[in-house]
Amino acid sequence: MKVVHFIFLFLESEPTQNMKTKLNSILLVDDDEPTNFINQIVIKRLGCAENVTAVKSGLAALDYLNTLEENGNPHPNLIFLDINMPAMNGWEFLEEFKKLPERQKSKITIVMLTTSVNPDDHAKARSYKEVMEYEIKPLTADKMRRIITLYFCKKDYIES
Repeated sequence: MKVVHFIFLFLESEPTQNMKTKLNSILLVDDDEPTNFINQIVIKRLGCAENVTAVKSGLAALDYLNTLEENGNPHPNLIFLDINMPAMNGWEFLEEFKKLPERQKSKITIVMLTTSVNPDDHAKARSYKEVMEYEIKPLTADKMRRIITLYFCKKDYIES
């Protein structure tokens, strides 16, 4: 009960002003269901994405990206990627992501969203040109606004 109460206090402290820039789709890649739940609430309260999809591993994220067209899934503009996950961790995902055809990975911004404060992980993330940011959990409205403003404000991301 205390965890749920904390979550609602945390979310209530965040302003609910909608963003003017709205992404077509955000993909959350994290094996922790409560984290995905909180991230979805933050994103939905900001009104900054038409679609939010959560998957539990790098392998599931690759499957999602590889079947976009056949399943009619929206192409993500932004991926929040955790490091430590079963089946395929965030680093392994990045190695496979680099191998995807350009049409599958184009226009995707990747943000590492992790609990790791290890400087080696931060340095490793910076070594990937595909990773634009390294953020420490939790995702907050302020972090989300900064990412949207920095990477998406001057572009049109809602597909007609």
